[in-house]
Formats: sequence, structure tokens, C-alpha cells
Amino acid sequence: MMDSSAVMRVLAHRYPFLLVDRIAVLDEGRRVEGVKRVTGAEWFGPAWGMPQAAMPNMLVVEALAQTSAALLLGLVDSTEGVVGYFAAIERVKLRRPALAGDTLLLGVELTSFRRGVAHLQGLATVGGRRVVSARFTTIVRAAT
Repeated sequence: MMDSSAVMRVLAHRYPFLLVDRIAVLDEGRRVEGVKRVTGAEWFGPAWGMPQAAMPNMLVVEALAQTSAALLLGLVDSTEGVVGYFAAIERVKLRRPALAGDTLLLGVELTSFRRGVAHLQGLATVGGRRVVSARFTTIVRAAT
């Protein structure tokens, strides 16, 4: 389990673009589950004709990608000087928005990892209902 300060040591993102509050389950090299609590005070606020604040679904995809960083740590020998590049998304399905007050559960599974290229599958849910599902590719390289 990783709290918010441990997540910030892994990711270069900071508020307001840090979209993972904590890592709840970490099975190194296999799967990871993160948590994001959507509040009414988020910077994206109420928009797009919604009566209350809702997290845009493409930011939920970004939250899945940020969650995968904890999973990728166990795949490389040295975590210092390693950077993950979000390379591609495929088969994205946007079901419903995550509204203020919802707890977003972010699950990511590794499907394959070869030569520094990781293929992952992510699912974001609120109360057991799908919000977003996507497959994405991350490239893991040494920082220059």
C-alpha cells in the first residue's frame, strides 16, 4: 500500500495533475489498484451541462496511466533514472462520468512486457459500475 507521499515519490506529477490519491493493492509485475476520491473542489469543477462537478473521462484514462507507474516499478532492475512514457491508448470505452463524492477505483493489469514496452489493460469503476476501460502502451526507458 502506498499513501499520497509515496505516490509522489514515484510520479513526477503534482497537484493539480496528480490524479491518484493512493495505491491500495500492489501485486508487483501483475496488477495494481489505485484510489481517487472525486471532490467538488477539483480544478475541473462543474461544466459541460452537468449539474455538479464531474471528472472528465479522459482524465480518468490519465489516472489509470498514473496508477500503472506503481506496477512498472517492479519490472525494471533500477527504478532511479527510469522514465515511463505514455505511448498509446486503444479500445477506450467511456461509460459514465465520475461525479463529486464518488470514490474511483483504478485497476490496471499487465498483459505483456518485452524490451521496455509494456501493454496494459485498465478499468476504472465507481461502486462496481464501469466508468472507463482502456488498453494502453507505456514505454519504459532510462532518463537522459
